[in-house]
Amino acid sequence: MVLPAGDRPGADVTQALGALWDYRVYARRWVFLLVLSLLSFSNATLWLSFAPVADMIAHHFLLSTEQINWLSRVYLVASIPSGVVAIWVLDSVGLRWATIVCAWLNFAGSVFRTLPFMVGGIQDPFAFLMGGQSLCALAQSLVVFSPAKLAALWFPEHQRATANMIGTMSNPLGILVANLLSPALVKKEEDIPMMLGIYIIPAGITCLLATACLLESVPPTPPSARAIHSTSEKFLDGLKLLLCNRAYVVLAVCFGGGIGIFSSFSALLEQVLCVRGYSNEFIGLCGALFIVFGVLGALVLSLYVDRTKLFTEAVKIGFCLTSVVCVAFALVSQLQGQTLALAAICSLLGLFGFAVAPIAMELAVECSFPVGEGYTVGHLHVLSCVQS
Repeated sequence: MVLPAGDRPGADVTQALGALWDYRVYARRWVFLLVLSLLSFSNATLWLSFAPVADMIAHHFLLSTEQINWLSRVYLVASIPSGVVAIWVLDSVGLRWATIVCAWLNFAGSVFRTLPFMVGGIQDPFAFLMGGQSLCALAQSLVVFSPAKLAALWFPEHQRATANMIGTMSNPLGILVANLLSPALVKKEEDIPMMLGIYIIPAGITCLLATACLLESVPPTPPSARAIHSTSEKFLDGLKLLLCNRAYVVLAVCFGGGIGIFSSFSALLEQVLCVRGYSNEFIGLCGALFIVFGVLGALVLSLYVDRTKLFTEAVKIGFCLTSVVCVAFALVSQLQGQTLALAAICSLLGLFGFAVAPIAMELAVECSFPVGEGYTVGHLHVLSCVQS
């Protein structure tokens, strides 16, 4: 049931209708969340698979550091135009088909990257590496937008923040695996083809699950009153509402800046610390600590906010603490031999920064109603890419 923009009931009427509406949740919502989480995980591993071993990749393919950086940066650049398209696709085509298309793009990109090793006589391997990364980048926008939409459509009110957290934190979990797995796999340049082949496996499994297991975009009956109105205004009308919403604009600027910092941190950590004499293994450990503490913090904070509904307070405190830790990292990363300090700072940066990400997205959805979740989270992501 989707009501026209001018006929949507107010809060009191919505509560009254809730008593009459047969709200119901379905167990298959967890299957959808699993597929979406695996897709986000796989996409993140492909994004940063080159960054932890950038020096070996550059030497093997005779590439410059700037070219290696573009293998990660293409995600941010491609997400700006593709993000605008993804906003429309998510609400027009539906969550099911959007997820399936993303899964196939992600799988195709992972395979395309291996062609320089599978096909002999290729003169410009960088074109294939960049082409594969670009296909994966096109999938990223829909992957990032989808958790908030899925939580609103399929999950009851008391599980929305937790569902959003699981879908959102799958992305940094993929970054964690890439930071640990790439240095572990690539001990010498001859190991690079094996690394690329291993990253195809989760992409292929996710593609198969998305195609075979996702049968519908929305449940037969809504899980909550909010799910009844989970739709979007026309693009320009929705954009106007968001730009006129002061709370959303402030949150978008702060959240976008934070995501930009974390994206740059994940992609460039090896290059920042390598010049100070730190090993690839230690840099991978710092990236892992960054993600592990972020996931743990997000889990605890999401469960807490689901119970207390203190969205605004959690976001404000998280942003303030993250800013302090960012300054500490900027100073300590310029010094040599500070392994314990750097490990602690990376842990705290993940704990305070990543923990607030799913809460900030839920808060954005709440403060921007009646604009749909796809539009709301989509514009957050596009703005974060611009600030990166």
